[in-house]
Amino acid sequence: MSRPLVVIPACTKVINQLTFDAVARVYTTAVAEVAKCQPIIVPLDTSLADIKSVLRVANGILLTGSVSNVSPSLYGDEPPIMADMLDPARDAVTLPLVKTAIEMQLPLFAICRGFQEVNVALGGTLHQAVHAAGPYNDHRAEYGKPPDVRFRAKHTLKLKDDLRDWIGQDEILVNSLHGQGIKTLAPGLRPQAHAEDGLVEAVLGPDGHPFFLGVQWHPEWGAKSNPISVKLFERFGAAAQRNAS
Repeated sequence: MSRPLVVIPACTKVINQLTFDAVARVYTTAVAEVAKCQPIIVPLDTSLADIKSVLRVANGILLTGSVSNVSPSLYGDEPPIMADMLDPARDAVTLPLVKTAIEMQLPLFAICRGFQEVNVALGGTLHQAVHAAGPYNDHRAEYGKPPDVRFRAKHTLKLKDDLRDWIGQDEILVNSLHGQGIKTLAPGLRPQAHAEDGLVEAVLGPDGHPFFLGVQWHPEWGAKSNPISVKLFERFGAAAQRNAS
């Protein structure tokens, strides 16, 4: 039996003055080895990627985390705090893709930046710098340290509703690393987890959608060995499999 196809939009990466369409391998590995799906990386240049054609064969969408931020011009009129940390090409692809996932009833799993993209695409807003917004904690990554230190679990989340039922716990410890965060929740999104400081860190999409989950933390990191990550990626893979049937 063929594996379901999961579309993963790339990020823009410039190396030695050349532009690359890049996706961290931890995401494609989690899709392939835990969700049991075939990842398909889609370039961001719209002249290179016919998204409608891709989605006609896709069975799911994964929106990954990234070092870049969603442009504040897409949810307000604030100037960007870090103008060099934007990826407008990714914004141009991923935000319409969120609405398409709802229209086509395609399973969607959104992680970190992807979680923020979902909120903005559906009419919500973001804090550009959670640590400066108060009364929130500093959720930023410890850059300069090895990945196993940066991506270690750091704080707890309180779960509710469907996500609590899926995971089977009221509280979990997560590796939530981010500078931006949800300010106002988009209409139609249902909060499923909150950090200790009250920040929304997981959402589900519209009722009746086969799978529409956004999480602020990084379940792709050590996905095969983390029981919570396994449950989420397996559920996403099962939804993609049903779409393929």
